[in-house]
Amino acid sequence: MPAEYVLPRFDNTLGALLVGFAVSATAFGMLTIQVFTYYRRFPQDKAAYKALAALIWSFSVVDQSFVGYAVYFYTVTNYLNPVPLATGKPQWSLILQMTLGAVVGAIVKACFTLRVWRFSYRNWWLTGFLFLMVIAQLGTAIAFTVKCFELPSYSHVFAVKSLGTISLGMGVVTDISIAAALCFYLQKMRSSHLTADSMIATLTVYAVNTGLLTSTISLSTLIVFNIMPKNFVFICMYFVLSKLYAISFLATLNTRKIIRGRGTDREARKSMNFSIVTGESMQPSVQMPIQLSKVTVQEEIQARYQKS
Repeated sequence: MPAEYVLPRFDNTLGALLVGFAVSATAFGMLTIQVFTYYRRFPQDKAAYKALAALIWSFSVVDQSFVGYAVYFYTVTNYLNPVPLATGKPQWSLILQMTLGAVVGAIVKACFTLRVWRFSYRNWWLTGFLFLMVIAQLGTAIAFTVKCFELPSYSHVFAVKSLGTISLGMGVVTDISIAAALCFYLQKMRSSHLTADSMIATLTVYAVNTGLLTSTISLSTLIVFNIMPKNFVFICMYFVLSKLYAISFLATLNTRKIIRGRGTDREARKSMNFSIVTGESMQPSVQMPIQLSKVTVQEEIQARYQKS
């Protein structure tokens, strides 16, 4: 055993892994419920949406499997053997889990960026910048993964601290930028069309909540990583972050029925009322008259929300 060997603290290493695994498993259960609800509620939805939901869930399954294997490796395979934790190379499934989490986050951010593109009347400069941020953040995450495989032990994580900080920081900036852009263009529509005030307010709340939750966890992970880079607390938080991105995307798909009052994206526009429904019964709780002589503000917003 090396002379410099120091017994690690288990509360912020193995304990953090166990807590992170438990919270991540709970989040994965919530995601699975969202996926089940989506396929049941939108059986005739676009094939692209269905494939994207399946892809994100599949990545999350592999992600959670990697987390479970890492916990098993340190707590069962190396039971009463802290050497791999103290002086061994970083466990491969922990490293790959970070990559999968970054991929899921990039997919979700790209989808939200497309929504910005539609609500901004196809502002190529803004959406191009956001897409560039998404790709750059994914690239730095992959580079961080490659460097982690080269580390001789966890004690040398400071060698990749700068790269990890850049990757997490870009994630925070991207989340905030997307949410701010959505809110800005929604508020412009709200000030121009008072008749659609309620729908736009609802969409704004969804945009703020989605960006606020993920950016808060990303920022917390960034801070903890810089304060305590040699323990597993930041890894514990990252376990949950990837699931939150997936949940936010599926929740956006599932809430279209509530916001638009439609069962699926392909339903014909037969109703003469805009309905906000609260359940599977499809009974309208709020009705707003719509004139048929011209395209209304509600229809315009519905079309843009449907495409996003």
